[in-house]
Amino acid sequence: MLGVSRRYSRNYDDAKDILQDSFIKIFNNLSEFRNEGSLEGWIRKTVVHTALNFYRKSSFKSEKTGLDKQQGSAEVNPEAFECLYEQDIIAAITTLPDGYRMVFNLYAIEGYSHKEIAIMLAIDESTSRSQLFKARNTLKVILLKTQNIFV
Repeated sequence: MLGVSRRYSRNYDDAKDILQDSFIKIFNNLSEFRNEGSLEGWIRKTVVHTALNFYRKSSFKSEKTGLDKQQGSAEVNPEAFECLYEQDIIAAITTLPDGYRMVFNLYAIEGYSHKEIAIMLAIDESTSRSQLFKARNTLKVILLKTQNIFV
């Protein structure tokens, strides 16, 4: 579950705080688990919701990416992405602005729909789609820069 909280956090200390808060909630509400589905799934859902609440306290809607728009389209070696490691991708995800990171994690990793994300984050569905689009483009730029994988 530390990996789950790490994907939603900006740094390792925040991830540990999210995980600790999650397990406090889990232990306090263990009697509410009804054996309808897996315990791991219930715990994961609690960790995700705790992470969302952690970042809901700060406003991420107007956060800037700090990246310039990519000018032109450089060619990328098609085999270059094969050399990426999980830790490279996780590191890139953690550098995303909070809004991008939350939507990306919820949609691409957790499998929520834009409608569900909109409800969870109290945003419009179109904002969720836009944040996902921007997150993917930002990740692409980050990974291309860090891996130096232009042809």
